[in-house]
Amino acid sequence: MKIFLICFNIILFFLAGKTYGQASATASFTASATIIQPIGITTTANMNFANLDARSGGAVILSPENTRISTGGVTLADNATVSAASFEVTGEEGFTFSLTLPEDEYVLFNGNEKMIIKDFTSSLGESQSLSGGSKVVRVGATLNVTPNQMPGVYNSRSSINITVNYN
Repeated sequence: MKIFLICFNIILFFLAGKTYGQASATASFTASATIIQPIGITTTANMNFANLDARSGGAVILSPENTRISTGGVTLADNATVSAASFEVTGEEGFTFSLTLPEDEYVLFNGNEKMIIKDFTSSLGESQSLSGGSKVVRVGATLNVTPNQMPGVYNSRSSINITVNYN
């Protein structure tokens, strides 16, 4: 029986030192971050509906492509420099952005006289890519002209803002 116990202890000794599976494992990794170019926007041209004759009133629609049409009795002068608002959007090459146009009506003043500008449109769709790290955006709008509008230069008293954001 002693021999049996000695053999049994020897077998247990060898079995106890033997591993049957891995209890832990280790892997490693690295970390990185990329800082992108901030999105920016710069005004390159202000909006100018140019010269017009109010007559019986109506509206002037200025497209983002610098063309205008009149409705109602408004007559457009041919020798006028028309300009949609123009902007340069800059940012990270290949990133897409969206444009938020003004939704409210704004007032152009000439002393106490005023006209309403509204219904802003842009030369872009829902989102655009910054090909080459920049993109030109143009904005048009509709100007409401009352009958016999007082002659003079009408200007907005405060800035009209558009906003760009990365998607």
